[in-house]
Amino acid sequence: MSTVLNRHPRKRRGPLAGLIVADFCWMGVGAVATRMLADFGADVIKIEDRTRLDMPRRLPFYKGEVRTYGEEDPHPDPNKGGLFNNYNRNKLGITINMRTERGRRIAEELISKASVVTENFAPGVMERWGLTYERLRELRPDVLYARMSGYGHDGPHSEYRSYGPVVQAVSGLTHISGLPGREPSGWGFSHMDNQAAYYNSAAILMAVLQREITGQGTEVDVSAVEVGINLLGPVMLDVAVNGRSTRGPDFPTGNRLEHPQAAPHGVYPAAGDDRWVAIAVFDDTDWKALVTEVGAPEWTADPRFATQTDRFAHQDALDEYLSAWTREHDPHEIMHRLQAAGVAAAAVQHAGDLNESDPQLAHRGTFFELDHPVIGEARFEGSPVLFSGIEPDNWRSAPLLGEDNEYVFTTLLGMPREEIAELTREGIL
Repeated sequence: MSTVLNRHPRKRRGPLAGLIVADFCWMGVGAVATRMLADFGADVIKIEDRTRLDMPRRLPFYKGEVRTYGEEDPHPDPNKGGLFNNYNRNKLGITINMRTERGRRIAEELISKASVVTENFAPGVMERWGLTYERLRELRPDVLYARMSGYGHDGPHSEYRSYGPVVQAVSGLTHISGLPGREPSGWGFSHMDNQAAYYNSAAILMAVLQREITGQGTEVDVSAVEVGINLLGPVMLDVAVNGRSTRGPDFPTGNRLEHPQAAPHGVYPAAGDDRWVAIAVFDDTDWKALVTEVGAPEWTADPRFATQTDRFAHQDALDEYLSAWTREHDPHEIMHRLQAAGVAAAAVQHAGDLNESDPQLAHRGTFFELDHPVIGEARFEGSPVLFSGIEPDNWRSAPLLGEDNEYVFTTLLGMPREEIAELTREGIL
């Protein structure tokens, strides 16, 4: 159901109400981190530059008008960015030209009123604007300065540029992905942009909690590469203890699982165009239930499949037999039948399944809709966490470019409207 709300800022609701964030973040890794704060009541004030648009503003991605990275419009309508709309819901939006001295002074006034400052530029950008942690502490002694970058803000690679696929490669994630005997596949999606964003949100909330206890601010430095390395624990242990290589004729294992020995374990073709189903069998009980559901054909009595160890040793033959059965059935039918029998199975769902027909997601209220003055009604993925007595404060879709200039500069900084109008004409706001 669509929710059409008054776009004029109001007092926020939620556990983070009253927290003011001066948000210099752009792209996904920073914007998703501060979106989580905005969802639960923080006044996140997104600071933009009219002459250097955030990349997601240049990528229309809604209702049939789609462009991907590398196809961005050089002269876009800045308010048509569907990806920007998703990343920046529930935020306020202002524009400041940080290349001007007056613009930097206004930003410093805003920082003095905020208690959290966030940024995810390449290291050195904020320093060129004079916004070091030492300067921020002069403006606000208890400030939380949350900094997010690819490599971290010190070290020999700290100034290297990065995006999600770069982080995935450097952290080692790309090297261990794919199929055995094939080149590393990586991901088509910037997985680490989102994964690092969750660490960023958690780090900010820990810093807020520490300040509540001690009254002291802090500088937070999150390295997306190090976040990626944190996802490699079992593989690094295997290398260190067993001396295994992370690439070879039998590794990566693709959809197969080695520990514990599980077979069949993989993603199998199903009836329909490009439809698939995941099935995982871990022991003889699972196997017997699977055999019953497939109708106990002759191949299930093959001695090669007598025990879990046997099945694990003959996965190629087993997968071929099982695929012949799964191809004849709808993936959701297989999922429901096997789950009812106690076997872990799931249809591989596409966007249409998630948005339109998944009853679990509908029950949980995973998706919600907000109106937008330019894009129109748009759908968002909600918080994956439900609380008793706490709800997200979804009050508005993403801000139009500079939409909240007058509100923020008059209400928070006390600037006269005439001055705001003059600074806008001069290209400072």
